[in-house]
Amino acid sequence: MATGTHDHTADPRNDEILIWVNGELRPRAEAVVSVFDSGFVLGDGVWEGIRVSGGHPVFLERHLDRLREGAKAIMLDLGMSRDALTAAIYDTIRGNRMTDGVHIRLMVTRGVKSTPYQDPRMTIGPATVVIIAEHKEPMPSTVTDGITLFTTHVRRASPDTLDPKLNAHSKLNDIQACIQAYTAGADEALMLDPHGFVATCNSTHFFCVVQRDQGPEVWTSDGRFCLAGITRGNVLRICRDAGITARETTFSLTDVYSASEAFVTGTFAGVVPVRSVDGRTIGLGARGPVVERLQGLYGELVAADVRSRS
Repeated sequence: MATGTHDHTADPRNDEILIWVNGELRPRAEAVVSVFDSGFVLGDGVWEGIRVSGGHPVFLERHLDRLREGAKAIMLDLGMSRDALTAAIYDTIRGNRMTDGVHIRLMVTRGVKSTPYQDPRMTIGPATVVIIAEHKEPMPSTVTDGITLFTTHVRRASPDTLDPKLNAHSKLNDIQACIQAYTAGADEALMLDPHGFVATCNSTHFFCVVQRDQGPEVWTSDGRFCLAGITRGNVLRICRDAGITARETTFSLTDVYSASEAFVTGTFAGVVPVRSVDGRTIGLGARGPVVERLQGLYGELVAADVRSRS
């Protein structure tokens, strides 16, 4: 069984990868940043996780849009144009001779500080940009057997505290939620919004399938207290295109416990079934027909995106 959506088998090829650091591809052992870097000192930065298929970064435009939106929100100058970032990503992929089964982490921090202090005016250099591409695929059992969730007491923040739309380097609340979930025996955490409604998971987005007389409906949170997930948005899109009713709405744990199916979405593993939440078996406790169909449709969407870049 999986121990979370990012569970994967270690790949020895990753010992020799080249990592893009501020314009240079460096061997893994030499890919370092300053201890005065804003990301290390404060978690001050934004990032994206991107899958690679057929030698191409999938849904790249949407990822770069989200990166720039986050950077603008925190007044971080990326220091690179969209074309330059795209070229750097491709340089990293080709420099490592990678094609499939690859996951990229694109990270941008505010840069080096003159002293370890939060004020952005203490930054003395340009942004630090790092691109790590690894040979990394989800465990087959993650996709077929799914994961278990535990509802944590750690809530999603409201926008006036820490805007959940920001894909920021600081993920401490998600880390706390994750710790509580796995110490409770689950794989990942289900997190509620400040009002007690279901919001998202610590590293993925949550969906449930509710049976109605007209057919199954796919529900996810209203989006106010979660990241604008790329895969989340794509699943809503393929539901609409396939004639599956999908709703962004508020719902409680009672709705979740009685759902016929549940699943989470994320860039790394795509669409992943959920077997149980808080010890309650969801549906039959196995991947259901709606989830299996959405996995197939999502795979087709990925393939279409790759073809458009070839």
